[in-house]
Amino acid sequence: MGTADESGTNAMGETPEAVAPPTAADGETTVTEEGTELERSIGLKGGVAIGVGTMIGAGIFVFPGLAAGNAGPAAAGSFAIGAVIALLVALPASELATAMPKSGGGYYFISRALGALPGAVVGISIWLGLVFATAFYLVGFGNYAAALLLEAGVPVGNIPVVVPLALVFGVALTALNLFGTENAAKLQNYVVGLLLTILVLFLGYGGLDALGVFGTASTPETFMPFGPMPMFTTAALVFTSYLGFAQVATVAGDIKDPGRNLPLAMVGSVVIVGVLYVSTIFVATSAFGSGPLSRFGETAIVEVARAYFGDAGALAILVAGLLATVSSANASILSTSRAVFAISKDALVPQYASRLNLKYGTPHVALAMAGGPVLVLVALGEVEVLAEVASFLHLVMYGLMCVALISMRRDEPEWYDPDFRVPAYWLVAGVGAVASFGLIGFMQRASQVIGLAIMAAAAGWYKYYASDVRLKGVL
Repeated sequence: MGTADESGTNAMGETPEAVAPPTAADGETTVTEEGTELERSIGLKGGVAIGVGTMIGAGIFVFPGLAAGNAGPAAAGSFAIGAVIALLVALPASELATAMPKSGGGYYFISRALGALPGAVVGISIWLGLVFATAFYLVGFGNYAAALLLEAGVPVGNIPVVVPLALVFGVALTALNLFGTENAAKLQNYVVGLLLTILVLFLGYGGLDALGVFGTASTPETFMPFGPMPMFTTAALVFTSYLGFAQVATVAGDIKDPGRNLPLAMVGSVVIVGVLYVSTIFVATSAFGSGPLSRFGETAIVEVARAYFGDAGALAILVAGLLATVSSANASILSTSRAVFAISKDALVPQYASRLNLKYGTPHVALAMAGGPVLVLVALGEVEVLAEVASFLHLVMYGLMCVALISMRRDEPEWYDPDFRVPAYWLVAGVGAVASFGLIGFMQRASQVIGLAIMAAAAGWYKYYASDVRLKGVL
């Protein structure tokens, strides 16, 4: 696909709020206000793979030991609480996405419902937030790759392989997305399919063992050994595991039959991942008990697999962890580029970022603006705090998406015609907004300060660049 008008300007001179966001007439292409087209090449399976593939990661491969140490077996309840909150946001996001099936997701919804300034703050913040998250995933890939090599007997020793492996794979994934969205979606489908196969076999066997099907049932611990409050504080800790479903909305411009596939992909991915997370805590605490599990720390799930299947089980889980970081990084690079593409179309960043590669039909400049900063952060290495900053920025977007739904239902512009409508939208969106903003209060102070600084910088950028008089015809 090419571009009808690569300058990205709105020849009508209308504001985003005044333009009826177009929908896909044929279900296979997206035509923007400016005429640029993105091929709709991702089906329902691909949409679910993006959501599931982005979310499966820390919730299984990092958090079980930490969560069990904080809340005991009630950590399963913590993950269930996180899933409920994610669903409260996924439902409003699904309605907005079917009304506006556009690249950019939350940015596009918020800018059209709440105005250009809130949209600009969210759009630029989410671009940077996704960059931070992608860097975190790639460093995780390097760590799992190094651990897998050691487990397999490859003598890497003290050789610093983590960052080089992360950098090489970051370049490879960016290139794959450049050569066609369909290629990236196929990789996502295969990786997530293999990952889910490993996890279902592992959790299925572990669950049956815990119930006594294969031996003696484990004696259950007190569900809340530390009382109810740790279950809720742990929910704030582990909610970062549910930040992937909104990536489906970010690539809405690439989704086939968006009225059907967007809600199914977003809600379905949350349900699938929530079940896997709760099952993981049940199996892990049944295998060792919350006390010993907490002492394993971030490698707890590897030791659980070793207890059930020996070294082969540990090796398989390390492979699964590697696949999880691959799928998370791949989906995040794709989503980041679409976020850049969307804010470029509204001239929040230079408009050449919305140009498409005429051969592959992909936004090559936006991909460079996604992959380049990621590689810089990976080279720096220390990205853990930045990962929580990404969570902060996502939670702000989630809360504002819920507010955007309430605004849209209240005003009900003529062009607003979603294929899916949230029942009891005031209650669902209201609770979703309060829960999203409320979880920010449980984050560490450094993450809160950095997140607020990024939002303030985004507002400053909007004031001194995007709203400049020479762009008034666009914004």
